[in-house]
Amino acid sequence: MKRTIIKSFLVGSIVAFNAVNAQTTETPLTKEQLEAKKKAAREEVAKLPKPYHPEANANIDIQNVVKLAKKEHKNVVIQAGGNWCIWCLRFNNYVQQTPELKKLVDDNYIYYHLNWSPENKNEKTFASYGNPGEKFGYPVFIILDENGKQIHTQDSSVLEEGSGYSLEKLKEFFNAWKSKKS
Repeated sequence: MKRTIIKSFLVGSIVAFNAVNAQTTETPLTKEQLEAKKKAAREEVAKLPKPYHPEANANIDIQNVVKLAKKEHKNVVIQAGGNWCIWCLRFNNYVQQTPELKKLVDDNYIYYHLNWSPENKNEKTFASYGNPGEKFGYPVFIILDENGKQIHTQDSSVLEEGSGYSLEKLKEFFNAWKSKKS
């Protein structure tokens, strides 16, 4: 399920876009089915934790995260997206609620949620990483080594399985990019 981002949107339209894009059948949806999917997506977004902070100064935050990573000899995972993005929230929730993944991430990474939203697009920060959201959509993952050097960018769609994420693919991804020192 390849997702793209529409640059000018309202939160509701993005939720609707992702709900429609997540449709796996070729049969067109009726108006009632589409509205039901939009409503279900809005309700899911409302219930999930919101890890992104549009008010944050991403450049300063990432500098601090890199300092901590260097001290702890860990790599950094930057999960780019926003609280409007159902797949971003699903990913965060899945990692936090899956003990095996949470331990793998906590033991090996310093994690940061880089906000992209109408309130704060963090354009300079995204540009410094090659604007991966424009290429892959959201969420997208940027891996930094403990010195802050970008070593990998990961399209999240290859980590998906069905209407969620694959445990095995996520373990493989996180294991592949952890620091050799951690």
